[in-house]
Amino acid sequence: MAEKKKTGFLFEEIYLWHDAAISAFPVEPGQHFENPETKRRFRDLLAVSGLLERLQPIRAIPAAEDDLARFHTRDYIAQIKRMSAERGGEAGEFTPFGPGSYEIALLAAGGVMRAVEAVATGAVENAYALVRPPGHHAEPNRGRGYCIFGNIALAVMQARAKLGIERIAVVDWDVHHGNGTQQAFYENPNVLTMSIHQDNLYPANSGSMDDNGIGKGAGYNINIPMPPGCGGGAYVAAFEQVIVPALKKFKPELIVVASGLDAAGTDPLGRMMLQSEHYRRLTRMILEVAAEVCAGRVVLSHEGGYSAVYVPFCGLAIMEELSGIRTGIVDPFLELAQSWGYQELQPHQAAVIDRAAALLIRIK
Repeated sequence: MAEKKKTGFLFEEIYLWHDAAISAFPVEPGQHFENPETKRRFRDLLAVSGLLERLQPIRAIPAAEDDLARFHTRDYIAQIKRMSAERGGEAGEFTPFGPGSYEIALLAAGGVMRAVEAVATGAVENAYALVRPPGHHAEPNRGRGYCIFGNIALAVMQARAKLGIERIAVVDWDVHHGNGTQQAFYENPNVLTMSIHQDNLYPANSGSMDDNGIGKGAGYNINIPMPPGCGGGAYVAAFEQVIVPALKKFKPELIVVASGLDAAGTDPLGRMMLQSEHYRRLTRMILEVAAEVCAGRVVLSHEGGYSAVYVPFCGLAIMEELSGIRTGIVDPFLELAQSWGYQELQPHQAAVIDRAAALLIRIK
């Protein structure tokens, strides 16, 4: 009998066919930041390293419109479907898409649902859903920041409605604030949402520490808006002092990570300084607390990350940690990245983390 594979991996070739259109400027048009390259190269490095064949494949199925309607308005769903059947268009704010992207976005949302189901049912211990388009910026009635549908929000809602999972935590380490996921559960005490992001990067005026949930959900949304220039020292400290203690206090039955890799030091859309080894360490910290509170049940869903040369190495580090398998592939940029100054926790960064840690008292 073949040995059960620990880690699931979900990817569909058609995700790369989503067309985010061409960025048009008063100069020669260039490729859109949200293009297939980073995802393709991430997946290809897994294959070349030999790790891909040691992961459990998970196949995506499209989300149903009724699934989408748990979060999105029927009018918005119909609008995207109609535009996709014609020439595509703009889903809201900074979310252009081409013909056929509606069906691909359904498959992205459904893919995260399938990854959650695989972990929830014990088919695998943990999973990574390499989906596209991303989802954490999408709001009920509009797309934002390259996101059409709220992949993670919808998967969490599906898990609570159909899989009997009551308490779920979402940790968002994308460099941009997870505004859509925050909106989805802002009044819900059974879903803890936490976002560590660059302060006031995108969306504008979103992700304040004061946005801590309302009504019954008061205290169950934690934002850690970090100043630009944070390295591994600041991120590890935020995990040690805020994210891990919050997870231990909340005791979720499942942890979902919005895995944006745009806090890496080479990313064109962020101003942070993470390295592949930092993503490995953050993943390890999530796995350790998951082993303590939810039998190791963790799902990562891909979000941003726009450095075609570096996303693959950050992604590989995460996948090695999830699976417990080292491939021997060396990050060729790591030595250079480790030479960057100010990687240690700085006083102004520590002050933000201290303020966020004070919010933990509100979690019951």
